[in-house]
Amino acid sequence: MYLLLGISFSTSAQTLTKVWSTTDGLKIPESALFDASSNKIYVSNIDGEPLTKDGNGFISVLGVDGKVEKLKWVTGLNAPKGQAIYKGNLYVSDIDELVIISIKEAKINHRIKVENAKFLNDVTVSEDGTIFVSDMQDNKIYAYAEGKLKLWSEDKLINNPNGLWVEKGKLYIGTGQLLEADIKSKEIKVLVDKCGGIDGLEKLENGQFIYSNWEGRIFVTKGAESIKLLDTVGKQNTADIDFVPGKNLVLVPTFMANSVDAYEFKP
Repeated sequence: MYLLLGISFSTSAQTLTKVWSTTDGLKIPESALFDASSNKIYVSNIDGEPLTKDGNGFISVLGVDGKVEKLKWVTGLNAPKGQAIYKGNLYVSDIDELVIISIKEAKINHRIKVENAKFLNDVTVSEDGTIFVSDMQDNKIYAYAEGKLKLWSEDKLINNPNGLWVEKGKLYIGTGQLLEADIKSKEIKVLVDKCGGIDGLEKLENGQFIYSNWEGRIFVTKGAESIKLLDTVGKQNTADIDFVPGKNLVLVPTFMANSVDAYEFKP
């Protein structure tokens, strides 16, 4: 089902207005990722339990209008979660593997086993192509570069890490706090406290961060504070969100509600 909506949420001057929602065949969508080069949205579907290796997981492709273009674009995954794109490949975390999918061929090219990983979650990619992956249950961040995967950090501040964002030599890590790590020195500092467990993490063009709590909340930062934009706790989850620049759309996979919703963000 594909719906056009016009529902606004606001607890500040900034607002989120729902503009579309799609549910057609999605099965526990965890992550939504916009690809500017193709104007497509990739959605990871767990279709089962988050830690079960059942082979049910799949990736869907949506248009930027929310219409499903290919429900089961790539199959054969287990419980796919975070996603990132670099040079024609889609990198997806899958419990204890980093899966590399050729976008052109729509097929899995590599599965990189992360030894001792417990719950790989979000994925992000730096300008030089380094892929960072969070292990939420093991309090670690891994890095994959030039065909090699290594433990990048297990700093004491990294507690239940999930959402990741990287730019200009800084890795931003979502835990119960928003952390900033210098990629070269690996020094970490707290930017925002009391974030409630960050799932999706994105940075806006004005320098603010927008993030979700899986339970059903979305916030935008203002300095060291968090301003609530959306609260759907008890109704639907807000998992690994993405932001579409130019259109100012926040893409929200709703996990147990089996939809991806898009909200226009008005700063």
